[in-house]
Amino acid sequence: MKINLNPEADSQIKNIAAKIIVALDVPSAAEAMILCDRLPQVDFWKVGLELFIADGSTVLRELKARHKKIFLDLKLHDIPNTVASACRVATKYGADFLTIHASGGKAMMQAAQSEVEGSSTQLLAISLLTSISASELASDLKVTLDVPEYVAQMVSLAQSSGLTGAVCSPHEVAKLRSLLNDDFCFVTPGVRPTWSAVGDQIRVMTPKQAIAAGANYLVIGRPITAAADPVAAWEQICQDCL
Repeated sequence: MKINLNPEADSQIKNIAAKIIVALDVPSAAEAMILCDRLPQVDFWKVGLELFIADGSTVLRELKARHKKIFLDLKLHDIPNTVASACRVATKYGADFLTIHASGGKAMMQAAQSEVEGSSTQLLAISLLTSISASELASDLKVTLDVPEYVAQMVSLAQSSGLTGAVCSPHEVAKLRSLLNDDFCFVTPGVRPTWSAVGDQIRVMTPKQAIAAGANYLVIGRPITAAADPVAAWEQICQDCL
């Protein structure tokens, strides 16, 4: 990185950098690889639905060729057999993380987990989308639990189904971390530096706050990829976490 730091700070920066997953929220493999090559410091990239549908196999193959880690964020949600079959196919891409919705139920998650056993892919349960507010959860989805309780229920269900990680807002991580052992992995979207627009995220924290709350990994997209200078934005986020 370009920031000149003493050895201790440099080590801290490297530890922080390893926790950041950058979202490749672009519509084509060509654009994704331009970003990837422009940010060689980034080791972990998220491939979501738009990019996967457009150029999934190409992007994943290119990321593997560059020895990058992959968060395949497909948010699978269907009957158990369908999701299990999809997970079995997805493991062939060599993704490090793959997401499924906890709201699909225990049978679905157990079936999915059985298909990734022995592979390099770790399933993560989506607890509640960070774009959903407390009022939407209550009025639109008719869920009687409040947001923290609902997220805790979904994460508990995922753990009891054999999963070892979940995706949730950084606002829920601190309490959940106190309830689960250190081996359980929390990946948090809804992370925005103070100098970046919130966008369509509702339950957000800064990167430093999310790490302090106990998140293992942070998913950050537009503050880096849509910046006028993505490299400078990446470096500033790492610096802000010190």
